Amino acid sequence: MVPQFHGVDPDLGGAATRADSQPRLAVGRPPAAPVPPWTEPAAPELARAAPTTYAALDLGTNNCRLLIARPAQHGFRVVDAFSRIVRLGEGLAASSRLCDAAMDRAVEALKICRGKMLHRNVSRARLVTTEACRAAINGSEFVRRVAAEAELELEIIDQRTEAALAVSGCAALADPTAEGVIVFDIGGGSTEIVWMGGRAEARDPAARIREWASLPIGVVTVAERYGGIDVGRSLFETMVEDCARELAPFAQKAAAARNARNFHLLGTSGTVTTVAGIHLGLARYDRREVDGLWMRQEEILAVIDRLVEMDYAARAANACIGRERADLVLAGCAIFEAIRRAFPSERVRIADRGLREGILLRMMHEDRAWWRRR
Repeated sequence: MVPQFHGVDPDLGGAATRADSQPRLAVGRPPAAPVPPWTEPAAPELARAAPTTYAALDLGTNNCRLLIARPAQHGFRVVDAFSRIVRLGEGLAASSRLCDAAMDRAVEALKICRGKMLHRNVSRARLVTTEACRAAINGSEFVRRVAAEAELELEIIDQRTEAALAVSGCAALADPTAEGVIVFDIGGGSTEIVWMGGRAEARDPAARIREWASLPIGVVTVAERYGGIDVGRSLFETMVEDCARELAPFAQKAAAARNARNFHLLGTSGTVTTVAGIHLGLARYDRREVDGLWMRQEEILAVIDRLVEMDYAARAANACIGRERADLVLAGCAIFEAIRRAFPSERVRIADRGLREGILLRMMHEDRAWWRRR
């Protein structure tokens, strides 16, 4: 059974749609095979035709993630998905380059994504890559390699676009009575953080952004700086303090958010969903249990304290962490804790949705997909 993605607002407004309307190159033309339907740009007179299947791909510093969906009454219905840890940004902080092994891993994952899009007859896609390719001096070279070998054309999106799409993807989980929310997405190479106003300001979440920042701290960069294997209490506090320094300029600009009526935090990332899964005691991670969960500050602190006390082997053995992320989870928790300390809140909403969902919603809105279903 495939999941139904509920709780999204199809009326995303026009301003952000126009801002996100840059040309999209979804996949390249295979040299000796039928051209997939999303390779050719739509003719102007066919712009209102309704694609039936959409794909959103997010190649980040740590993960390669794909979501394929079709419009449904209350948002969209996921028909296929893929996620693989590729660590594209491995060693990037030290060398400013994407290393060959990391690029090899990413290309292989992207080939799988292309196969899934072909199998599902995707008719419109947006394939983005973020901080690793933005920061690497050979980022554009890697994009060209992906076009040649995986026959996909990646779009390196800027920080503002990344933040707006992440907000659009998870804003439906914000308390509708909240007049201020801090939304954050802890990535592999950067953390996007946004001060979002209340729903009375605009229907479009991106239009409610009052302040935003892309911080040069992510789970990979912080773990590489401090190490992620042996992390005791003292080192963890040092990590939090370092993250707090990076956060300080935004925290000062967005300080008034804390005084808003029904203020809360809204987090989307592997870090916050891992914290939620451990809090729930899940024997196996389950998105249905985690997405939309409210957590109190004492519950979050209890999980972080527990993680700091665990050794590497215990973290690797935890079903909600796993060996591939055992050296990264405390770096993510340090970023999370820095945000919590800068913006104290009794409650945090956990989102297992974000950038990919924002991309899908934008494309469907631009195509007026929900209007045609009425």
